[in-house]
Amino acid sequence: MNIGAAAPYMTTMRPQDILLPTAAGLCCKPGGFHIDPIRPVERAVITHGHSDHARAGHGAVLATQETLDMMRLRYGENFAGTTQAIRYGEEIRLGGVTVKFHPAGHVLGSAQIAVTCKDTCIVASGDYKDAPDPTCTPFELVPCDVFITEATFGLPVFRHGDAADEVKKLLASVALFPERAHLVGAYSLGKAQRVIALLRGAGYDAPIYLHGAMETITHYYQSRGIALGELRPVKGTKKADLAGTITLAPPSATSDIWTRRFPDPVTAFASGWMRVRARARQGGVELPLVISDHADWDGLTATIAATGAGEIWVTHGQEDALVHWCKTKGLQAQPLDLVGYGDEEESETPIAGEAEA
Repeated sequence: MNIGAAAPYMTTMRPQDILLPTAAGLCCKPGGFHIDPIRPVERAVITHGHSDHARAGHGAVLATQETLDMMRLRYGENFAGTTQAIRYGEEIRLGGVTVKFHPAGHVLGSAQIAVTCKDTCIVASGDYKDAPDPTCTPFELVPCDVFITEATFGLPVFRHGDAADEVKKLLASVALFPERAHLVGAYSLGKAQRVIALLRGAGYDAPIYLHGAMETITHYYQSRGIALGELRPVKGTKKADLAGTITLAPPSATSDIWTRRFPDPVTAFASGWMRVRARARQGGVELPLVISDHADWDGLTATIAATGAGEIWVTHGQEDALVHWCKTKGLQAQPLDLVGYGDEEESETPIAGEAEA
């Protein structure tokens, strides 16, 4: 890869000489790698295991052990030519840059990636949240010169509130309708396990049922020491026995023929998008639960301010509003306009060989 002849003679590196948006994704030319590339590349550095960030087919992948394991579960053993695990806080030299991983608080194994070249540090946040989550390492603030932030919920209307209060709404509904089953739509990596942990934290100790597509990753979480209590597969359970129970399922499953195996189901959906009531109504969601694994507007703006970065790059989400906010605070800011990153709930791919039951 051509790293550019002029770079060694620069006294200071411009940020765009270190990281630059390309068709394949965010490219680090002096390091010879891409961050979360959307197409196969020679060397990929991956922030986390969601399918819109972690794709198969790269020559070499650098990520946390948990992210590599998620990719292996999703795509099979040969998802990349070679893999290398990196721990939080560990520093690796790649070409002309230093790379360091820091917790992002998004899902198990998720990371922000700090890329340092000469005296310039750029942090690519990946997806992140600053809210408490017992199922993953908490977000770590990383001071930097340039902060690349996601903006999934980058509008002032998105203020998520306390996820524990949303779970109380779910438990109140279960108590109110003991003859009905409650189906909670949740993304199978991160969100489902967080909802289960929140239920346990609220004192709910009954068995929680899982759609087949939830089982492999949820059991992986348990293997990494995340306590989730007693879990049971829906498959093979009698319809009558599901009255008064809670089942976690992919969002798509809560609106298809699969739901007929439940007695008069209450459909819930755990997502930051449930702040928009019209979206809940359009999706036929009876019980919207505002539980997000992304930072809300207050989380985004507070994090940006706290990094001390003078330059902010905004990507995949509501970019314009956040760019405008940054400029009102005297920060340089621009949208990156990276394509290929979306709402995980809508881009979920099944685990290799997993039953949809």
